[in-house]
Amino acid sequence: MGTVLPSIPAKRYFTIGEVAELCGVKPHVLRYWEQEFTQLRPMKRRGNRRYYQHHEVLMIRRIRDLLYDQGFTISGARNKLQEMLHAQRSTTTTDADMDGGVPQDESWASAVQPSSALALHDMAAVRKELIEIRQMLSIDG
Repeated sequence: MGTVLPSIPAKRYFTIGEVAELCGVKPHVLRYWEQEFTQLRPMKRRGNRRYYQHHEVLMIRRIRDLLYDQGFTISGARNKLQEMLHAQRSTTTTDADMDGGVPQDESWASAVQPSSALALHDMAAVRKELIEIRQMLSIDG
């Protein structure tokens, strides 16, 4: 990526303003991308407030990369994202790419199905927290 983006906090839902900051785009761009990329469907609550999940933030970052850094058109980015989703579904991750069943970076989640990306993110967050607790216990004990 050309632009260094902030790390994504470990929380379940993000407002459109938070996502705009995390992805380096304006909120109106995110609303436009929702129309162009059918995979992008944030949950809407009272007053049509949008709440994005972790996997959607990763997808937006991937869309941003395709459009802004790699120079794809909207149509080209849509096709590339579909290809990535199809390729991800048809291949399986090997044990060599994982440590204890949890991927070590977030690039894996940019093209996986939403439910599995969120589940893997949750597992990664829990694993990280458990490692931190174990380290604290070994220092104190």
